[in-house]
Formats: sequence, C-alpha cells, structure tokens
Amino acid sequence: MAGITLTPAVVIWVILAIVTLGLALYRKLISAGEEDLIHLGPGEERRIPEQIALAGKLKAIDRWGKTLTVITVAIGLAMAGVYLYQAFLVHK
Repeated sequence: MAGITLTPAVVIWVILAIVTLGLALYRKLISAGEEDLIHLGPGEERRIPEQIALAGKLKAIDRWGKTLTVITVAIGLAMAGVYLYQAFLVHK
C-alpha cells in the first residue's frame, strides 16, 4: 500500500506558519506605538480618534492571528496524525 505524500501539506503548513509569525511581528511593531493611557484631559481630544483607530486595527490583527494560529495548529496535528498512521501501517 502506497503512503500519502505529505509534501504539499507541509508546504502549505510552512507558508501558514510564516504568515502567522509575520502577522505576530506586524502586531508587535504596530502596538509598540500604543499608549496605555486613555487621553481624556483638555487638549488631548485630538488623540482619541488615533487611539480608536489603533485599537480597531489591533483587534482585526488579533482576530486574524487567532484564526491563522488555530488553522496552522490543526493542519500540523492532522499531518502528524497521518504520518504516525502511515508509520504504524509500515511497521505492522
């Protein structure tokens, strides 16, 4: 019985892992300019839209990051399962 070749799945998984890591790095770079203070004092009104925009951007990046992480882990686990199953069949 011929085994399933995992090469295409490994390539897709590596690309997903690189994109996921790149997105994490991008988030890190964007959030480096984030301030932990909410500007509510007099004269700080102009900063509020900037903070709202940054918070929205970080929220979108986080949503994509979580989704890509789950997909990457799921594909990795599936590949590991197929590999172990094939190894089991060979040594049976």
